[in-house]
Amino acid sequence: MAQPDLTLTACLRPAALDARRGVVRLHPEVLTALALRPGDPVRLAGGRVTAGIAAAGEPTAGVALLHADDLMLGNLGVRDGGQVTVGPLPVTAARRVVLTGPAQVAAAVAPEMLRLALLGKVVTTGDDVSLLPQDVLPDASVRGLVEAARRSLSNSVGYAWTSTLLRVVAAEPDVGSLVTMDTQVGWEHGQVTHGSASIGPRTRATSAGPVRPGGAPTAASASTDAGSAAGVAGATDAPLVEELPGLRAQAQELTELLDLGFHHREVLGRLGTGVSLGVLVDGPAGSGKSALVHAVAARVGAGVRPLWGPEVAALTNQAAADRLRAAAAEVRAAGPAVVLLVTDVEALAPADPPGPVATVFRQVLAETLRAGAAVVCTTGRPEAVDPALRGPDLLSLRIRVPLPDPALRREQLAVLTRQVPLADDVRLDEVAARTPGFVAADLAALVREAGVRAALRQKSAPTPSVAMGDFTTALEVVRPTTMAASTLEIASVSLDDVGGLAEVKETLTESVLWPLSYPDTFARLGVQPPRGVLLYGPPGCGKTYLVTALAGSGRANVLSVKGAELLSKWVGESERAVRELFRRAREAAPTLVFLDEVDALAPVRGQATDGGTTDRVVAALLTELDGVETLRNVVVVGATNRPDLVDPALLRPGRLERLVYVPPPDGPARAEILRAASRNVPLAPEVDLAGLGEQLDGFSAADCAALVREAALAAMRESLAASTVTAAHVAAARARVRPSLDPAQVAWLAAYAAGRE
Repeated sequence: MAQPDLTLTACLRPAALDARRGVVRLHPEVLTALALRPGDPVRLAGGRVTAGIAAAGEPTAGVALLHADDLMLGNLGVRDGGQVTVGPLPVTAARRVVLTGPAQVAAAVAPEMLRLALLGKVVTTGDDVSLLPQDVLPDASVRGLVEAARRSLSNSVGYAWTSTLLRVVAAEPDVGSLVTMDTQVGWEHGQVTHGSASIGPRTRATSAGPVRPGGAPTAASASTDAGSAAGVAGATDAPLVEELPGLRAQAQELTELLDLGFHHREVLGRLGTGVSLGVLVDGPAGSGKSALVHAVAARVGAGVRPLWGPEVAALTNQAAADRLRAAAAEVRAAGPAVVLLVTDVEALAPADPPGPVATVFRQVLAETLRAGAAVVCTTGRPEAVDPALRGPDLLSLRIRVPLPDPALRREQLAVLTRQVPLADDVRLDEVAARTPGFVAADLAALVREAGVRAALRQKSAPTPSVAMGDFTTALEVVRPTTMAASTLEIASVSLDDVGGLAEVKETLTESVLWPLSYPDTFARLGVQPPRGVLLYGPPGCGKTYLVTALAGSGRANVLSVKGAELLSKWVGESERAVRELFRRAREAAPTLVFLDEVDALAPVRGQATDGGTTDRVVAALLTELDGVETLRNVVVVGATNRPDLVDPALLRPGRLERLVYVPPPDGPARAEILRAASRNVPLAPEVDLAGLGEQLDGFSAADCAALVREAALAAMRESLAASTVTAAHVAAARARVRPSLDPAQVAWLAAYAAGRE
């Protein structure tokens, strides 16, 4: 039986991962009423009819609200607070989707890359769509390609790829077309995809039946026709080097090389030598690697032939080889002053295993360089590139694009806001300090999002401007690309919100926040900041909450993993996971790495019965903490209930050198915890939290928070219309909630802490 449609109120408050991805969030009760599951398509009707992907909203949010972003509300033709009719929609796989957009984007983005950006979205004719790919992908077999598309879009489009909007000119069917790997996607009056090459078992979708976004057909993004070749283009639309703050030193190095190789080879000939114009440019995604190459090529008067590595790698071996040779032939035919720009080169020449395409690529690379052309390859993961490419006659020069520091982010923000009317209260220095790990593309997205917030506030203002508050709200939505896989949700709490533990908070401020916030001071005084801290204490006493509060300071990125998450039964995978964790930490510095349950990750060596897995993980941890590669602006915080089980080598100076005991709360501390936990609870005046805290011997911080929750539930059991929580409700909760601390464990931990003083 068909479910009736529901009319909800639109609310402009998207989740961070939903922004501009065609997602709407509905209350779980609404999903149940419409017989929907998260990930199902929905038909949306407001000022116009469109479609989206349903996701579960917070249970505490209003039942009658539909949370959506500005792009979805624009497609609906409604404003914040408008009425939207929602109903189930049997979406069929799109046969064809035609789009239009800015000319520079249409020239830079190949149809195959465009299809990956739209994969899993439901589109409607007349909709605006973004290039931001869906984070919930239809199949694991295309996940790597979509991640590569995310990196390549930032390289090919530049700073504005996250804010670029495209218009759906035509879609078949018109409403709710699901983009799959079999969808023909193309630009209006431009190139289109023609079929796809399978990389796994293929289930062809037809327009006859409904298709769930979670069950879309799987295939590689791979057009084999020559029509998708970009050709050698001039650099007329290339950015100026002056518009790339932070890349001037790299631009100068690349300019000198290309100018010498293209225009002054006779000097090299008189000196009896030559030059190889093979360059590897590496740096975080969105940091401006491709923009750097285009800007330098424009400066030296060279053309650029772009080639996207994942697109070629998705083809069959023969088709990939043909594509590579055709691109090289175009470069050689266009003349000596041409740069072959290969983005995401790790897809063509992976470190493990290289494969036959890598062999052909090395051959084509060598032939192109011998012909006098330049080859510049870019990557965001240099460790994943075949080491053979770094040979003296191939990519002999390596240029690194670093993650911007606060001063550089301040300079980038100044460039990005040059045409933006800023209010008097905007402090770009503060914005730069609050954006650790942000690359240029992330900062551009932040400025764009702040502008959207300002426009929503000042729709009728004659001279609108962007205020500091707009940047603050935009920071809640825009996250750094380098932290896309972070597992710790940053809460709006700080150390001031932690009840009691004054000495612990002081130690953590000195050992964690100071090294991340004031590295220059440590350098000026000639001292090495602490590398790591180990928090230990009874369960439920706030170790994890302390780390959350540290993260809430907003001065550092946070990577969080449970100890057991890094362990794998496959030989070498655990050590690889440790290396990857610290690689991400270095890229996103300043970074706080939180290792919860560290006793499971790094037990005493020689005692495990797991075939040596944990022993190798401990060795990998020790190497990362104080090995040859410097760990700068990264602080590691471990947490455990059993410090005696942690390998002693991990606790020596230079590693987790500061051991901080987090004791059970005493009476005054319990009272502070109760006050913090009941901040939003309407307590009756007779509730004495100070007296209650003195009575809760054996209660941990978690127990105190549970007591407040149980008191509120007791009030609800008495009456769902209750407006206050009384002393009687607290007494009823006191009878139900029992202390969880083990006196023997608390005594042992206290003795362990006393023994280390």
